[in-house]
Amino acid sequence: MSDEKGSRIVVTGRGGTGKSTFTALMAKFFGELGIRPLLLVDTDPDESLSEMLGLDMQQEGKKTVSEMLYDILQEGTMSKMRGMTASDKIEPFLFQNTLYEGMGFFDFIAVGTKWSEGCYCVPDRALGQIMDRWATNYEYVIVDSPAGVEHLNRRITKEMKDIFNILDPSKKSFDNARRTHRIMREVGITFENYYLVGGYSFPQELENEAMKQPFKFLGRIEFDDQVGRYNLEGRSLLDLPEDSPAYRSVKAIMVSAGYKRKPLPLSELLNPRKE
Repeated sequence: MSDEKGSRIVVTGRGGTGKSTFTALMAKFFGELGIRPLLLVDTDPDESLSEMLGLDMQQEGKKTVSEMLYDILQEGTMSKMRGMTASDKIEPFLFQNTLYEGMGFFDFIAVGTKWSEGCYCVPDRALGQIMDRWATNYEYVIVDSPAGVEHLNRRITKEMKDIFNILDPSKKSFDNARRTHRIMREVGITFENYYLVGGYSFPQELENEAMKQPFKFLGRIEFDDQVGRYNLEGRSLLDLPEDSPAYRSVKAIMVSAGYKRKPLPLSELLNPRKE
C-alpha cells in the first residue's frame, strides 16, 4: 500500500504514554503542511482526542458511534428499512449524526463510551465498516487507538500505512510493542512501517535501548509544560505555538518517517484556489 488517498496511520501503545497527544500534534503537522483533508478517528472509549482538538461533539450536535447505535436500537429504526443490509441501514445515520465535518482541515469521528452492558464489538465493527467506505474521501485517516491489544484482534483497521507505537519507560511498554506487532501479523493486519516513538515521559537515556529493538525508533516527544496546561484548561493542542518543544519534536519524528509537503498537482499550480 502506497501513499494513496485514504492511507491509514495508527497510533497505539500502553495507556498513558501520550498516544492522543501525539495524534493531535501529528494532525497539526499535517494541517500546517497543507495535507488535507484528514479524517481523525478516536477508537478509545475514554474520548480524550476530541478534547485535545478543542472539539465539543455535543455542542456540535454530534454523537459518538456507540451513542448512535444505542439510539437506533432503542427506536427500532432499522426494522422499518427493508431490502437493505445492516451496514447500508446504519451508514446514513452514522454519517449524519456522528461525523463532525470541520470547516478547517480535518473531520472527526469517535467510537465513544458505551452506556450499556456488553463488549465494544458492535460499535467497533460499525466504525471499521464506515472507515472502509469513507477512507478514499480523505488524504489520510489517522486512528488514535485505546490502550491494550484487544482492539487489534477485532481488526477495526485491516490495512495500514504506518503504525506508531508510543513507549513509556518500562519493560511492559517494550513488551507491548513486540506483542502488538505479532498480533497484527497473526490476525492478518497489513502495514508498511512499524515505528517506535518515546512518549513524553520517555527519558533520553533509554533511547539506546529503544534503538536495539527490532523496529525503527524515530525519537521521543519532548516534555512540554504547555501541553499539560492546555489540557487542563481545555484548549486545543492545535493552537500550541511553533516553538513548543513537544510540537517541534513531533515534527522531527514525522519528517523522519518520511512525511513532508507534497508537490501540488499542475492543475492547482495553474489555477490556485482562493481561500
